[in-house]
Amino acid sequence: MLASLDLDLEVFQGPFDLLLALVLREEVDLLEVDLAEIVLTYIDHLESTGELDLEAATEFLVLIAALLELKSRLMLPRDEEEGLDMPPEEAADELLARMLEYARYKAASGWLHERLAMEHGYWYRSAPLPPELRRVSVELANASYNPELLAKAVGGLLRTPPKLDIGHVARPRVSVGERLSHLRGLLGRRGRFSFDDAVKGGDRLTEAVTLLALLELYKQGEAVWEQEVPFGPITITVADAVASPPGAAAGSGSAAIAPVSVAHGAARE
Repeated sequence: MLASLDLDLEVFQGPFDLLLALVLREEVDLLEVDLAEIVLTYIDHLESTGELDLEAATEFLVLIAALLELKSRLMLPRDEEEGLDMPPEEAADELLARMLEYARYKAASGWLHERLAMEHGYWYRSAPLPPELRRVSVELANASYNPELLAKAVGGLLRTPPKLDIGHVARPRVSVGERLSHLRGLLGRRGRFSFDDAVKGGDRLTEAVTLLALLELYKQGEAVWEQEVPFGPITITVADAVASPPGAAAGSGSAAIAPVSVAHGAARE
């Protein structure tokens, strides 16, 4: 109704909503606006329509009261401004905040009204389903709405469940030290072997710990490995055999003995 309220004042002619927007943007001086004339125009509008919309009337009273408060602050002399709760600029900001908040609530109310109108043509079944469409009997379905059953179900959710007993689950235990000893044994006997041979018969945990042990051997300079293609087999070799390959012509006598000893170990294996 406020949007259809046309005003004919000395400083403004048009709808009431536009006057509010111009006052907030300070394009119209509020001191020059006759608020009493606006009230009289609204009363004449109510008499002409013959109906009173409580929501629109409440909106008008809130807005006109805020304008009166703001105009009274602007009309007070400067020396009395210290006794005010807030200066006129803050009062204008407060009025704008109130209007924006009211606009949000009004938009939400309109959205709810539209949703209610959209659901007007839907009617919900108050009778039970036909027997051929039922999954359970009517007695069981009605029993599910028992408040005592609901309270019992909620109480069961709030109760702390007992601790899960996993004592029957056998957990394989393997340490990095054990896998280090295993890898060093293979290096001493063979000198060269695949990773699959090192973890043959083991589970995923054993494979992971063996990989950590292999990294430790590489860090200490005891072994190296190679992988020709991605995701291919990993070959592990003793570090001395790589540093001094068999058949090297140059080198000290001690360096040439190590590959031979490894080869003999591999032949024995």
